[in-house]
Amino acid sequence: MLGLFALLLACVGLGGVTACAIAQRRKETGIRMALGARSGHVRRLVLQEGTALIAAGSLLGVAGAAAIARGASSVTAQLASIFETRTNDPVLVAGAPLLAGLALAACYLPARRATRIDPVTALREE
Repeated sequence: MLGLFALLLACVGLGGVTACAIAQRRKETGIRMALGARSGHVRRLVLQEGTALIAAGSLLGVAGAAAIARGASSVTAQLASIFETRTNDPVLVAGAPLLAGLALAACYLPARRATRIDPVTALREE
């Protein structure tokens, strides 16, 4: 249950960071749209930035998990015996693509919102 809450919190945080980045680059997005960029191009640009964040976080997370697993192997072995599971449980490994997919979905909502920016309004700001 704690893991699901952490996953939800991480997705909300990633969506918030993406939405903030879009808000800061509103004028740039308006210029792109005014010059003829289609909504798919803008959405792809935002999703590429989100994917880069997801990839970096996944790599750092896997490296950190491997380091912690090696350093605390005796403690994790004791916990695994208490919860009657293995330390190399394939369900835990299969959850990583689920995390990446959910994080990408969290980036999609702000990306879709970025395609609705009116170029004239965005250019008149400031």
